[in-house]
Amino acid sequence: MENTETMARPTWLQRLHEWRVQNVSDKMFLLILAFLVGLLSAVAAFVLHSLINTVVALLTGRFHADTYNWLYLVYPVVGIYLTSLFVRYVVRDNISHGITRILYAISSNRSRLKAHNTWSSVIASAITIGFGGSVGAEAPIVLTGSAIGSNLGQLFKLDNKTLMTLVGCGAAGAIAGIFKAPIAGLVFTLEVLMIDMTMSSLLPILVSCVTATCFTYLFSGNAVLFSFHLDSDWTIERVPASILLGITCGLVSLYFIRTMTACENLFARFKDKPYVKLLIGGLILSTLIFLFPSLYGEGYGSINLLLNGKTEADWNQILGGSLFYGHSEYIILYLALVLLTKVFATSATNGGGGCGGTFAPSLFIGCFTGFLFSRLWNIHQIGVYVPEKNFALLGMAGVMSGVMHAPLTGIFLIAEITSGYNLFMPLMIVSVSAYLTIIIFEPHSIYGMRLARQGRLVTHHTDHAVLTLMSLDSVVDRDYQSVDPDMELGQMVHRISRSHSSVLPVTDAAGALLGEINLMKIRHVMFRTELYHHFKARQLMAEPAAVLNDGTPMTEVMKTFERTQADWLPVLDAEYHLKGYISRKRMYDMYRKMVHDMSQD
Repeated sequence: MENTETMARPTWLQRLHEWRVQNVSDKMFLLILAFLVGLLSAVAAFVLHSLINTVVALLTGRFHADTYNWLYLVYPVVGIYLTSLFVRYVVRDNISHGITRILYAISSNRSRLKAHNTWSSVIASAITIGFGGSVGAEAPIVLTGSAIGSNLGQLFKLDNKTLMTLVGCGAAGAIAGIFKAPIAGLVFTLEVLMIDMTMSSLLPILVSCVTATCFTYLFSGNAVLFSFHLDSDWTIERVPASILLGITCGLVSLYFIRTMTACENLFARFKDKPYVKLLIGGLILSTLIFLFPSLYGEGYGSINLLLNGKTEADWNQILGGSLFYGHSEYIILYLALVLLTKVFATSATNGGGGCGGTFAPSLFIGCFTGFLFSRLWNIHQIGVYVPEKNFALLGMAGVMSGVMHAPLTGIFLIAEITSGYNLFMPLMIVSVSAYLTIIIFEPHSIYGMRLARQGRLVTHHTDHAVLTLMSLDSVVDRDYQSVDPDMELGQMVHRISRSHSSVLPVTDAAGALLGEINLMKIRHVMFRTELYHHFKARQLMAEPAAVLNDGTPMTEVMKTFERTQADWLPVLDAEYHLKGYISRKRMYDMYRKMVHDMSQD
């Protein structure tokens, strides 16, 4: 489990390391670290939510529900601006897209996350959400928990495989701590982060989940994030409505993903113009929150209103603080407009310079989708009556399953955080229907689609996972013999005698690859000494079968070898200089070894 890298460490840490090696087994030490990761993840989740609640209470505590509030036009812009200043001058690093960043660390950075990720996202997201940013705190906490696991592993110089498990422990502990949902934390890590469910990883993740959940109960008591009381048991007659709700959630998930991607691409055009992004994002966000106060912050207050309402008067409270207040006849229009604009508010928050995730927005949109679906179903008397609060709950699971491509996470998370275990059957129907709908259009989740386009997404498919985890640098052979284009055959023979490959690269003075000489194809002249002064390298060289670029995903490298049937392929750096060669045999040997090692767990 130990890494061979050497770094200067404090004396006390070195002594602790030596004592640990002698007295504590690797497996037991991993469980101890999983416990610590779970504890620290719970602390981080508690601190973040406490900060958010404090800021929200200070800013909006005196707002009145029976009238609009002009400060909604100010607070979100201030929050985004303060967050962008914090990131630019204190963190000095990109901390957006927390879960995507974890996936990238697992697939391309040997599960190494930077030390500032253990605290920077907590502060940045507390400012953003407290001032009204329409995003969630879950992704920042998941990034924080994963960073805690990664940095603990790096501190004790653990190997890459163990680091990956600790990253999973941090993510699972964060979800379990936020929602008091240990099973959902475990399933989230397996489904979304693609951590393989082997005994070497499953037990530590379970320890982290249980630890985080227990300490969260100690910190905050028995209160749950969403309170829900089942008023009407599910019946078989509601299967058609549940399936249609699932399909609707899948289509809403598609709308969410596609619109979010389009908005991100729009803001990316102003990458080097932060004040332009702030102006655009702040203007969109503040205007939307002023019109629809339900978009303020995480939106969990609105979710609880829809889940706990019993009468029209209860549900009409959701119109409070908006221009729609007092016009209950427009509640359907209001719900539909909030559902459609939430994704723009979320995109404007992050695009303008804020920090937050899409976890809470997917729950928010799902709740509104389920409630709106059931209200329209009952108004038009399409079939048997469906309880609106129940379907609001089911919608949360459906949209989450679609957006994250994680139906099990949607099922168990909603069941655990609401104690709605009596709705397990419809939860499964809606989640599976939503997932089957979204994969027709989008093969990857909102978190993984960026990495999937680059071929860097780790999956549960062992062959693909191994190729993703392999780095091109690890298989590049830099010990090669090159020749210049005017070198005669006689001189080349001496270079060939020192080469261990079947190709001889021809490069110019700057190291750029001009061509290569296949030794098998020049055998008819290579051993004829009378021809040594008659041929030069440029006469014998040919174009390589293919050229690989520095950073090419290993999946593409494998496909290139299969297509060309070459034994050696050159690798060029960003300046098109020859970096080295990849041997087909060496690559396959390493690939088989990694598959074998992964299969042993």
